[in-house]
Amino acid sequence: MKKLVAIFAHPDDESFGIGSTLARYSHEGVSTWYLCGTHGESGTVDPEYMQGYTDVAELRAHELECASHELGLAGVQYLNYRDSGMLGSDDNRHPSSLFAAATDDVARRIIAHIEKLQPDTIITHDQFGGYGHPDHIKLHLATIRAYEMMYGLKFGKNEQGITAVIGEPPASADKVIPRLYVTAFSRRFLTIAVRLLPLFGQNPREFGRNKDIDLVEMTSWFVPITTRIYTKEYVSYKEKASACHNSQRPPTQQGNIITKLAFRRSQNAETFSRVYPAVKKGQPIETDLFG
Repeated sequence: MKKLVAIFAHPDDESFGIGSTLARYSHEGVSTWYLCGTHGESGTVDPEYMQGYTDVAELRAHELECASHELGLAGVQYLNYRDSGMLGSDDNRHPSSLFAAATDDVARRIIAHIEKLQPDTIITHDQFGGYGHPDHIKLHLATIRAYEMMYGLKFGKNEQGITAVIGEPPASADKVIPRLYVTAFSRRFLTIAVRLLPLFGQNPREFGRNKDIDLVEMTSWFVPITTRIYTKEYVSYKEKASACHNSQRPPTQQGNIITKLAFRRSQNAETFSRVYPAVKKGQPIETDLFG
């Protein structure tokens, strides 16, 4: 049986971003797992959602359990760090936060799960953390570091400034190396959103639930799309899983027309960038995370 592991930072990252892809592979018989970096303690939650829960972490664990069922995941495991919040917040300075953890320590926790699960393919955040979240960026760095520590690979920046594998694995390597992907999305749509948002009274530099996402800055980030997974038949699973994260206001529930449009545009396909094995120049877009 093929095995896929998604390594993301928070409860809801598995659904809002690549939920349709996870659902597709789960329903095609792939053993699909979610390795969640934190318990989402720093997520903003309206009081109405806290009834029956002792804290935010307990609520969000319940929401993630619901989402994993809707996606058909084989299971959810945690790295057990504390949610760091956005850069500059008080949560960044918490000694148990993912942001405060040494990258090698995070990598070693990831390695323990890789050794246990033995995945064929791993997906994680891109080097920019999607929208700049420090927990996303830390998990990207730690996953890359785990590959270096486990398999002897070397990573650096290519001519475009993107994380890339340098050279081949050591000749002495005797382990099967999982394919490694990061999430990727079109800058073209972001550019359109930045132009349109002011027409709806929205500041593109203060976007999102907490107004802490700078879409203008994001248009300058580039992650090449190497892989497109067609997911139209699995959209309903993504929507149901996203709805499980009700305290975080799923994209389909948010009133902003641009956000809703962005969510709809991701329905037919979800896109990724392959980090390992390295993509050769001129290689066509692939349509399967397992080669």
